[in-house]
Amino acid sequence: MEISGTRFPVSHKQVSIEIKGIKTDIVICRHDDHYLVIATQIGAMGTMLQARKEEGMAMQPTFSVSTVFGKRDEPMLVACARQLIEQISLSGSYKPLLISLGLKDHSVETMKGIVSAVSENRLW
Repeated sequence: MEISGTRFPVSHKQVSIEIKGIKTDIVICRHDDHYLVIATQIGAMGTMLQARKEEGMAMQPTFSVSTVFGKRDEPMLVACARQLIEQISLSGSYKPLLISLGLKDHSVETMKGIVSAVSENRLW
């Protein structure tokens, strides 16, 4: 099921998918100054991370990901946020990303499924 909206105030998409047999709801929002992605398997917000492309003189772009709220010892959540901010940057957008991950399963397959679903339904 997919619901899209461009009504005021925020453009968004909502999808429900199954990842490893677990229903996963994803909401993607485009605000004027950032993107918001919520992915949940528990029906509630989860760990919130902020990811952004760092400005600088380096030849290769650098990205920072920090935990705003929730579990700070989950490298797979950080990897998921990093993958998404890299995709956003490659598309030419410089808006930061705020992502909430409320997941039962923190496996590589789950993170790949979330990144894939968000990429397919991106608003950038």
